[in-house]
Amino acid sequence: MSELKTTVTNASVDDFINTVADETKKRDSFALIKLFTKVTNEKPKMWGSSIVGFGQYHYKSDRSKQEGDWPLTGFSPRKQSLTLYIMPGFDKYTDLLRKLGKYKTSKGCLYINRLSDVDPAVLESLIGKSFADMKQKYS
Repeated sequence: MSELKTTVTNASVDDFINTVADETKKRDSFALIKLFTKVTNEKPKMWGSSIVGFGQYHYKSDRSKQEGDWPLTGFSPRKQSLTLYIMPGFDKYTDLLRKLGKYKTSKGCLYINRLSDVDPAVLESLIGKSFADMKQKYS
């Protein structure tokens, strides 16, 4: 079995965010650190070279023998958009998504171009509920 590439590191979160070239994305990333820290009561940690994670859980895949650790929630300032990791997916949060603003989703990722595109209170609630659901599932 191959080793996981995305693991928690001792790299500086601030140093990573300061490498973000787009000034709006950099400013939004620092705002997201404050928001995630407030909501999760966890310190941000670098996961691999580009994910800022909060909390941690251990998983075992049902489909393979793979297992490992992963952040309970987090984000990455990708070139295309800010990618927020909503680990439980979005099925339980459709009411919040209707009120969120401009975004796209995939299975467990919420893509937003900039924080000004979404309602900050709704985003806070979405992060908080998904984090609490993950903590409960993996406690």
